[in-house]
Amino acid sequence: MPTLNLIQHHPAEGPGAIADWATSRGLTLNVFRADLGQLPPVSAAPVMVLGGPYESNAGPQWLEAERQWLAGSLDQGAAVFAICLGAQLLALSLGGKVRRMARMETGWTEVTFGDGQRLNVLEWHEDAIELPPQAQLLASSDQCEQQMYRVGPTRVGLQFHPEWNAESVAMLNEHFGEESPLPRGEQDSAAYTAVYEWLQATLDGWWTVSSAIRHG
Repeated sequence: MPTLNLIQHHPAEGPGAIADWATSRGLTLNVFRADLGQLPPVSAAPVMVLGGPYESNAGPQWLEAERQWLAGSLDQGAAVFAICLGAQLLALSLGGKVRRMARMETGWTEVTFGDGQRLNVLEWHEDAIELPPQAQLLASSDQCEQQMYRVGPTRVGLQFHPEWNAESVAMLNEHFGEESPLPRGEQDSAAYTAVYEWLQATLDGWWTVSSAIRHG
């Protein structure tokens, strides 16, 4: 069974819908908790990097070890699918920058893709990415232009959270309490379904291209 490494940064912020996708595709997720000092070996193996409530430019000491690990893996040619904090770390590794926004972007937000497609997604961030060289901008929102980007065929960064399903949001709300700006009460299942369908198609494309290049 094929395996895929995934980097998690916080106990309440796990793979969510990514785990459902992996199971349905016959993939085994190897989850590493970077905040507990867990990282896979530096290699060309494809990897997914999740978000977390830390500053990508500074953050705790273990984040520096992850930055070095990510840079080394990129040098080896690793394919990377990165979300929120992960997308910021990826941008920094590829020569981009991260800056503080005037105000946080939270809750359900409409993002628009280059082909005109619109999708409501969940957000919770106060930093924005300044794209690295050669990056292609793929999606934007009214408040944050850099919602999704690609550098080459296999390095993808998302500022929003398509992996958050209703269970993810409930866990985050329980952990962060009143600090959490995420929806509470009965959830809009249609919105989650639409995001999950988009996530499945997007991950299928990324995984197919990454596997073809790696084994080509």
